[in-house]
Amino acid sequence: MAGYNGFDPSSDSLHVGHLIPIFGLLRFQRHGGRPVAVVGGGTGMIGDPSGRSSERNLLDHDTLASNTAALRSQLERFIDFSPGPRAAVMVNNLDWLGRLSLIDFLRDTGKHFTVPYMLAKDSVQTRLERGLSYTEFSYMLLQAYDFLHLHRTMGVELQMGGADQWGNITAGLELIRRTGGPGEGDATLEPVAHGLAYKLLLSPSGTKFGKSDTGDSVWLDPNRTTPFAFYQYWLNTDDRDVGTYLRWFTEFGREEIDELLASVEQRPEARSAQRVLARDITVRTHGPDAAAAAIRDSEAMFSGGPIADPTQLASIHASTGGFLFTPDSLAAGIAVLLADSGVLGSRGEARRLVAGGGITVNGDRIADPATVPEPIAGEWLDVRIGKRRREIGRLSR
Repeated sequence: MAGYNGFDPSSDSLHVGHLIPIFGLLRFQRHGGRPVAVVGGGTGMIGDPSGRSSERNLLDHDTLASNTAALRSQLERFIDFSPGPRAAVMVNNLDWLGRLSLIDFLRDTGKHFTVPYMLAKDSVQTRLERGLSYTEFSYMLLQAYDFLHLHRTMGVELQMGGADQWGNITAGLELIRRTGGPGEGDATLEPVAHGLAYKLLLSPSGTKFGKSDTGDSVWLDPNRTTPFAFYQYWLNTDDRDVGTYLRWFTEFGREEIDELLASVEQRPEARSAQRVLARDITVRTHGPDAAAAAIRDSEAMFSGGPIADPTQLASIHASTGGFLFTPDSLAAGIAVLLADSGVLGSRGEARRLVAGGGITVNGDRIADPATVPEPIAGEWLDVRIGKRRREIGRLSR
């Protein structure tokens, strides 16, 4: 049996929200299915209104091709594309949608859907008052055609997606039913097709898991979200959510997860379940070496003592996006250095924090705003601000 999930190529990276359909394909493959990852090179030029309050920007062919190649490399870390009966396949719906003529599409697909049927879908209803272009209104029919095409050409019997995709999924089922599946109009062939929707995960703030309107999504691309920041994201999982994430985003058995959740009840401060979750998903996403470095940097960054090893400081600086300071700002004293390098908002704020005993550099508490600290190995400053914040600075020559 083959089943598919669709991925929007509007970016050159997937984010943690995409782990829901990715793990859907992973588990489908583990249980004997053949996963098909459909990159929406065609529908990505239209835009899906589901879960959106505004129309997305339309992308050109070159950008879509580049993004598609990037998504393939990320998916390979989760699902197996090696040759075999269950080998994953990645296809681009532009390959078949791009060949359609408008007349043929309206005649062969559009005729099977009434306007009231399409208007009744939640993804359309929520956008009607704010405005919905005909371009986006047609998206449902294109996704339905995808399912029909894959059903006929690759034997795909299952479409999976988030709960917000249910209207599009059922439109595909309807099209397959109306056209008779493998042979259009052949009443002797009973089409076999199924839809499966994943529950939408919500963040503690109530927003859709993995989505952000402020640009702070957690990406699978290490150039967008460093492995350190990726690891920290999972490490900071709320105790109430860690069980859900362990079930969704790892392959641990029920007994292992129950034991981890018991540890959360007994010693929540140890965050042992979060550590296991963070390590497992970081290894899968970025590889064991990057995960090990992220864990080392995390432990050093949040340790109580100063960091004196230049190699460790360099690693943390790269992982956390540490600050740079110049020889002139160093010579002017710590208050000027922290303000001019952007660590603190102003020299006045820096002087107040120093006066209040809130600044420690290389393990030494600073009492005078004019103090010129000695960089470790002539290059590094380990700055602690208050009880929670730590910044690693590097001398810019």
